Amino acid sequence: MKKIIIINGPNLNLLGKREPEVYGSLDFESFYKALQIEFKEFDLEYFQSNIEGELIDKLQEVGFNYDGIVLNAAAYTHTSVGIGDAVKAISTPVIEVHISNTFSREAFRHQSYISTHAQGVILGFGLKSYNLALNSFK
Repeated sequence: MKKIIIINGPNLNLLGKREPEVYGSLDFESFYKALQIEFKEFDLEYFQSNIEGELIDKLQEVGFNYDGIVLNAAAYTHTSVGIGDAVKAISTPVIEVHISNTFSREAFRHQSYISTHAQGVILGFGLKSYNLALNSFK
C-alpha cells in the first residue's frame, strides 16, 4: 500500500471559515475523511502547520520513505526559499496543490518557490485539486 501524506501550510486550518468565496465552505478535516474513503488504496496521512520550519521538518521527515507528498504550502509557496529547497532535497515526489487559481489572484501569488522542484502542479479546482493530485499517485 502506497504511503501518501497531504501537507497543508498556513491558514488552511481555517478552511470552511476563511474567505468561503475563494476556498469554499467545507473544513479540511471533513474533506480529509472523504478522501480517506475515496482513496482506500493509500495509507493516507495529513499534517497542517502555520509554521514554516515545521513544514520543512515534516518534508524532511517523510521525504525519503513515503511514496508521495501532496503539498499546499499556501502563502509560503510565494515566499519560502526554504520550503522550495526542502522539496528539492528530498526524493519522494511532490505534487504542489492550490485550491484557488493563484494566477487569477494578486501578482505576488504568481511566483512559486516550489514548482520547479515539484513533479507537478495542480491549481484552481477547489478542494478537488487534492483528488487530482492523489490520482496522480495511482
